Amino acid sequence: MTAFEKLAIVVGAIAFMEVFAWTVHKYVMHGWGWGWHRDHHEPHDHALERNDLYAVVFGSFVSAMFVTAWLNPQAAWSEPLWWTALGITCYGLIYAFIHDGLVHQRFFRWVPKRGYAKRLVQAHKLHHATIGKEGGVSFGFILAPDPQRLKAELKRQKAAGIATVRPAAVD
Repeated sequence: MTAFEKLAIVVGAIAFMEVFAWTVHKYVMHGWGWGWHRDHHEPHDHALERNDLYAVVFGSFVSAMFVTAWLNPQAAWSEPLWWTALGITCYGLIYAFIHDGLVHQRFFRWVPKRGYAKRLVQAHKLHHATIGKEGGVSFGFILAPDPQRLKAELKRQKAAGIATVRPAAVD
């Protein structure tokens, strides 16, 4: 494989993972998997959350991809699988830095004052503006929609009775 092909696979895997994460977050974590995700949306003083089990599950899958590629070095799919696993791992690192580090400040304390980092924090804070699993906005982790549009959507959901929204979030 050429360096360009490897890079394309890694970048493609990162892009795919944002779509995958958005889908899983909206339809699994805020659906039938709410039992694991609920504590992430509730105040607590624990270092770990039940929600962290999602990282363990997804990390297990990507570990299996690495091992499968390593055990089958002669297979035509082995090298692309390894680079795909690397892309997914890179997404996981980006997610940990942005979501757990920047937004929820589990690893470091920094509140961005401007730019895309501020927009990421605002979008995810608006995601946490709903009470319970119903409704909500901004289910992705790298792409952050415009906060004003998210506030308008939360107001619409509140008015339609789709979601219970914390008042301060949309004022």
